[in-house]
Amino acid sequence: MLNCLVVDDSKVIRKVARHILESLNLKVDEAADGREALEMCDAKLPDVVLLDWNMPVMSGLDFLKELSRRDLPQPPKVIFCTTENGVDHIRAAVDAGADEYVMKPFDRDTLESKLQIVGIL
Repeated sequence: MLNCLVVDDSKVIRKVARHILESLNLKVDEAADGREALEMCDAKLPDVVLLDWNMPVMSGLDFLKELSRRDLPQPPKVIFCTTENGVDHIRAAVDAGADEYVMKPFDRDTLESKLQIVGIL
């Protein structure tokens, strides 16, 4: 079973994402900010990360930059999941290593489609 790490400071978003991802047969772990997510990745690398942009302690973009510095042999797929929809934000996310980008609010079909695009489903 593949593993997804949901990184979002909103407990509600994490709960909704967990429900959708588990219905797609993924094992789900949660982190409330980028620093916690990095610690979890250092302990056990997930197959995919669903990543919020704006979080306290460490933003999603800073998390992604730090993760890419680790020179991992098989880095996780990263899907940014955020309300930030400007072209500059999307370009910054992709430049930092994001594989896909989804806007909040999202539904099961949208998330399933993005997971298929990155090769997780």
